[in-house]
Order: sequence, then structure tokens, then C-alpha cells
Amino acid sequence: MSPTRAKAAEVAKTAGATAPSKSQRAYQLLHDRIVDGSYSPGYRLVLDAIGRELDMSVVPVREAIRRLEAEGLVTFERNIGARVAEIDELEYHDTMETLSFVEGAAISLAAGLYSKSDVDEARAINEQMRESLAAFDPVKFTALNEAFHRRLSDVSPNAVLGDVIDTCWKRLARLRQSTFSFVPSRALPSVDEHEAILGLIEEGSDPRSIELAVRAHRLATPDAYFHRSHADTSQNRP
Repeated sequence: MSPTRAKAAEVAKTAGATAPSKSQRAYQLLHDRIVDGSYSPGYRLVLDAIGRELDMSVVPVREAIRRLEAEGLVTFERNIGARVAEIDELEYHDTMETLSFVEGAAISLAAGLYSKSDVDEARAINEQMRESLAAFDPVKFTALNEAFHRRLSDVSPNAVLGDVIDTCWKRLARLRQSTFSFVPSRALPSVDEHEAILGLIEEGSDPRSIELAVRAHRLATPDAYFHRSHADTSQNRP
């Protein structure tokens, strides 16, 4: 085979290997719409309609839904079909409550260890969050939020706390990647609370004060979600 044909064959092979399958395309579409809130909890996923939108049969759509079901984002009910999974409020609240304790402890232990570059990098992330508010993307905002929190907690000298924090973040990602989709009103206060925490660190405040500020900040979002969820339930009652 000539060098030119060999190169062409290599390119074709690479392209074929990286091109997403129909099932992957369906998965990505559904996954993105679930995590950004376009498909809210309880939303019915109609295979025929999704297949027509993507110009494919229902077979790859069904494969994508099975994958989402395995990830806990979709549930399947007999005689009803596939629906976007409801958020387990208890598990979400318990995870956030646990994170408020362990992250507060980790950041308080790191209180005297932060360098100027640590604080500057965390503040730069927070400023990206503030700038993103103009064209709010809850998934992007949530990713930046995690980056901010991890930048502070990673300085903690307690590796076990770090492992627990990492487990909590992974559990939150499984539950739903962006709670800010449901309580966007928490976005601006979150940014302001981040700045207040950085201010406490820079001022050399008592570690206990920093810990309590982190805990209060952490619990504010699940509290907002819980009250929003129950307000919606009350409004839907006859």
C-alpha cells in the first residue's frame, strides 16, 4: 500500500473510531437535557419522538435510555415507559449536609495554610462564576462551583477528609449534576458567600468562624431546593 493510501486508511480508521454511534448521540442529547433541567423530574421520554428528532430508529434510543437508567437518571415504569428520575430529596439533603460538615472541617484545618496564590486562584474561579451569571448556564456554573470548593478543600492536610469530600461530590453528580437548574436564585448569593469565605481566610479569622461560614453556605442551597420543591407541590394541589 502506498504511503498516501496508508495515510488515508489511517485517517478513515481514526474517524470511524471517534465518530459517535447513534446510541451515543441519543445518550448525549438526553443526558444533557436532563442535567440542564430541560427535561425536569418526571418528564416522560417518548422513544418514537426522540428517534424522529434524531432521525434514527427507537433501538439506539432504547439503548441510551437503558444506560441512563443504570446511571440513575431515568426510571422505567410498566405501562408508562421511561421517565426522568425524581431527585431523591432525602439522599440529596443528607449528602449536602455531610458535605457541609466535612468540607467545613477541611477548610478550617487549612485556614492557616493558604498561600496568596491559593486565594487568588479560588477568587479567579469565583469571578468566572460571577461573569457567567449574565448568560446563566447551570451546568457550567455547577462545574465552576465544584472547582472553587475543591480549590479550597484540597489544601487541607487531612487526606481522609479529602476522600470523604470526593465521595460526596461523586454522589451529588449521580443524583443530578446541577441543582442550580431548579434554584437559579441561589447562584448570585452563592458567589457572594464565596467571596465572604475568602475574606475570612484572608483576614486570618478564627478557624471555627470559617468552618461555620462554609457550613451555612453549603446548607443554603439544599434548603432553597427543599422549600422550592414543597412550594411547587402545594401549588399543584387541587
